[in-house]
Amino acid sequence: MKSDLVIVYHRQPYEEVEIDGKIELRENSSPNGIVPTLKSFFGRVDHASWVAWKYADDPANPDFDRVIDINDSYGSYSVSRLPLTKEQVSSFYHVSSKEAFWPILHGFKERYNYDPVDWPTFRQVNWAFAEAAAAQATDDAVIWVHDYNLWLVPAYLRQLKPNARIAFFHHTPFPNPDLFNVLPWREEIIKSLLQADAVGFHIPRYSNNFKAVARSLTSSKTIDETVTSDEMSPRGMALSERMTVRAIQHHDHKVIVDTSPVGVDTDYIAECVAAPQVDEKVDEIRADLGDCKLIVSVSRTDYTKGNIEQLEAFERLLSNRPDLHGKVRLMHVSVGANRNMTAYEEIQQRIEELTGRINGTYGSFEWQPVALISTAIPFAELVAYYRAADVAWITPLADGLNLVASEFCAARSDNEGVLVLSEFAGTAVLLDGAIPVNPFSHASMDSGIEQALSMDPIEARDRMQRLRNRVARFDINAWVKSQVELFDRLRQR
Repeated sequence: MKSDLVIVYHRQPYEEVEIDGKIELRENSSPNGIVPTLKSFFGRVDHASWVAWKYADDPANPDFDRVIDINDSYGSYSVSRLPLTKEQVSSFYHVSSKEAFWPILHGFKERYNYDPVDWPTFRQVNWAFAEAAAAQATDDAVIWVHDYNLWLVPAYLRQLKPNARIAFFHHTPFPNPDLFNVLPWREEIIKSLLQADAVGFHIPRYSNNFKAVARSLTSSKTIDETVTSDEMSPRGMALSERMTVRAIQHHDHKVIVDTSPVGVDTDYIAECVAAPQVDEKVDEIRADLGDCKLIVSVSRTDYTKGNIEQLEAFERLLSNRPDLHGKVRLMHVSVGANRNMTAYEEIQQRIEELTGRINGTYGSFEWQPVALISTAIPFAELVAYYRAADVAWITPLADGLNLVASEFCAARSDNEGVLVLSEFAGTAVLLDGAIPVNPFSHASMDSGIEQALSMDPIEARDRMQRLRNRVARFDINAWVKSQVELFDRLRQR
């Protein structure tokens, strides 16, 4: 059965669990996250499909059904599983996407690695995704493609399904022309995105950068822009934009440029907060801390996340403020590196070295200043740490959005806690009430964390109330609503 909505994303929409030697498909253990959010769209159409990749030793004869039907709490839908070899996945995802695209998207030109990229394989994999999506779609379906590792899919889909409504959502930052045009495949990529009917980004800066890149490489022109909403344009912030593009035209084709930040599931977080076991865990954490203040930092191990710069700032804090020894602890959650990728392994090693140095220099038998956690924490337990923390310290060097900051605020129904947030996280333009810091500046990082630790409780509560209002305004329900409205506009065209 053909589908009216086809979602194209590299991950499968369920978890594969091995039970007694057999693979069972289970719903994601947490309803929080992008996969459950995307699945929530299935109930809005008669039939929907999802396209993802799955390992196969021989893609021509995979040891699994290419297309399966799923019936779970989100409804009935089809999953088209694209068989790829480990070599193909390594080439198109770990090498092309992570070693070439990722550093450019985040502004780390010095980490860009062109040499190992196998562009023919990247094209081949993107074509295979497009073919799988086209096979599932009705002629006028909405086909919704997600993220930069599928940049070429819109152009291929336009060949295969000329009347389909093609939407693309970019989950990372989108850089300016000076950065993006480092990529030798820049024109092929941007012309593919211009084949979509709509291209979506989190914040105005990324939308405007897309417009600028398109204008640098093609004859496209802006046909609609507007004054940026006050909610997305705090004055003086690094990522603020006074105007926001809404549509561009390439030849005779109009492309809607949609600016809509993905939010957190505030309802689910509220359920977690209300759970008795979370309260018990909060009490346990606070009892263990005693008189210590707790700073929480949660991120992946990645050079974009500012893990090292944050630990160095904490080391300076302890050096400059002996009065804080024994009075403050940093829980630094840095989810372990992909050991197949040298760059991430190096970052993880440096994090471990810094943590050891800080604890060795300043710690004692009774007090260890840094608790380093390198594995993912179950979400309900993480909510307990959010609730127990005095400060959330979120300081990436570059981040498409950063939902950890929003999760922390959503968990603080007590209106307590202070958020210190990098200006270079996309969410910084949304979260009014955070202490903004520049992670490239020692002075800014140092003053930001000291301000947070010494903040008057009345000011802290006022700031948190403002933060929670913004998180509620830009929660996942708001994003779903905006995308449904976008699809309605596309269908009317």
